[in-house]
Amino acid sequence: MANVRVGFIGCGGIANGKHFPGMAQQEGVDMCAFCDLILERAEKAAKEYGTPDAKVYTDYHELLADPTIDAVHVLTPNVAHCEITVAALEAGKHVLCEKPMAATPADAKKMLEARDRTGKMLTIGYQYRHFPENQVAKKVVDSGALGDVYYAEATYLRRRGVPTWGVFTDKAKQGGGPLIDLGVHVIDLSRYLCGNPKPVTVFGATFSKLGARKNLKSVVLPWESTSDVKKKEYKFDVEDFVTAMIRFDNGLLVTAEASFSLNIEKDTGNVELLGTKAGLTLSPFVLHTECNDMLADTVIRANIGEGDFFRAEMENFVNAIEGIAPCKAPAEDGVELMRILDAIYESAETGKSVDIVR
Repeated sequence: MANVRVGFIGCGGIANGKHFPGMAQQEGVDMCAFCDLILERAEKAAKEYGTPDAKVYTDYHELLADPTIDAVHVLTPNVAHCEITVAALEAGKHVLCEKPMAATPADAKKMLEARDRTGKMLTIGYQYRHFPENQVAKKVVDSGALGDVYYAEATYLRRRGVPTWGVFTDKAKQGGGPLIDLGVHVIDLSRYLCGNPKPVTVFGATFSKLGARKNLKSVVLPWESTSDVKKKEYKFDVEDFVTAMIRFDNGLLVTAEASFSLNIEKDTGNVELLGTKAGLTLSPFVLHTECNDMLADTVIRANIGEGDFFRAEMENFVNAIEGIAPCKAPAEDGVELMRILDAIYESAETGKSVDIVR
């Protein structure tokens, strides 16, 4: 079987931190095309990760016109996801689009329709689904060990963690703040572990109290650009904290919290599922149940082997293209997540709960 030839549209932080190293570990893959509005970024990526004949572009249309490219990664600001993804699908390419799927539910639906129309694969970058521990957790839930899972808590909180690189704090380009960047991961994971139920009603509230204060901009994260951090001009028009309650059609209730800046003791992230037979905490990985009529907590030490989840995510993309394995993060789930995110923001603006209408 010929190698899968892959192109990348967007060569910024998420590309260098996740997609390039993850895809470079795959066998049977040629990283053959790199596109970025800043030519030097594409050239650097091609030199470090590309095949000897890798091409570079500043116009994604030119990349998509290459008939030898089988698949592309869309790694641009969120507002551009829909336009580029639809164009890629219609050009006959399979697509891995970074999360969130789009800027609006309507755009996400356009992307799904393009997938159905072209017959190509579209997967969304919900990387937490691919964590080896979370794959074990999925098996635990699916086995019925928790019984009827009726409640979940999903948190992703940073004390001082505003990402000052890229466009994470620019609402016009990103669409939102920590809900879009962080909360989406744990909300998606909660839903994934519980069988992907459909959201019915949402209530949310957003706050912007600390993030825009320059003296509290950020504790520089390992993947941040120090040059970006030092910029004098700093646009922050997104929320810095969000909280929400989401009710699903199977009776599941999920509460979610996410922050860039919050006066808490330390950064924290977790998903906890509560069922009629047991509860499951992912960090640490513990099953809370009963044994001989006594309370019991079982620490799960899964034999998961080595390897990072970026590699696992890219491996699933390639295997799904080749028909070896099903896609773990299909476009349908991206559409449902966009409906949830949009409803949270609408609820926060109106102060009322929002019913999700399809």
